[in-house]
Amino acid sequence: MELEVKQHKKGRLFVISGPSGAGKGTLCSEILKEEQVMLSISATTRAPREGEIDGKHYHFLTAQVFRKMIEEDQLLEWADVFGNYYGTPRKFVEEKLEKGQNIILEIDVQGALQVKEKLPEAVLIFVKPPSMQELRRRIESRGTENKEVREKRLQEAARELEFAKKYDYVIINDDLKNALNDLKQILYR
Repeated sequence: MELEVKQHKKGRLFVISGPSGAGKGTLCSEILKEEQVMLSISATTRAPREGEIDGKHYHFLTAQVFRKMIEEDQLLEWADVFGNYYGTPRKFVEEKLEKGQNIILEIDVQGALQVKEKLPEAVLIFVKPPSMQELRRRIESRGTENKEVREKRLQEAARELEFAKKYDYVIINDDLKNALNDLKQILYR
């Protein structure tokens, strides 16, 4: 008698990065509405902003707990950003992947490269604006920051764009529908 053994299909990890204003957040929001992927929830030591819910928007932790997670290698990636820690809890991601769930991390380029080092099978996707002029227009049209902050964002964007060549895929977000279609092509190959 022969038994057929079904292979358990492991989920895939997709890491999406790009400069502020490139549209990565919008793409993630859109893909999460339609497709069978899950967004990983980051941990942070900063205080919750109005309307943010622990466990939904972030896992809000004390600096002591976060540092212990760093020491015990419980994070796939982490960074100290202006005095607050941000990172991706390893256990949640690995458990979901083992159950066959596809996971998206929307994180910065430094975090993406840390993840790729720890999980080489992760698929890195960089979202670029069509041009720096368009990126400037998008950032200015938000109207949420003063000129000095906008200029810092644009300088940071130019620096981040240099990392695009280290990614597996680059999506140029010149049209949301086309960019979303490109993202679907990558996620469901």
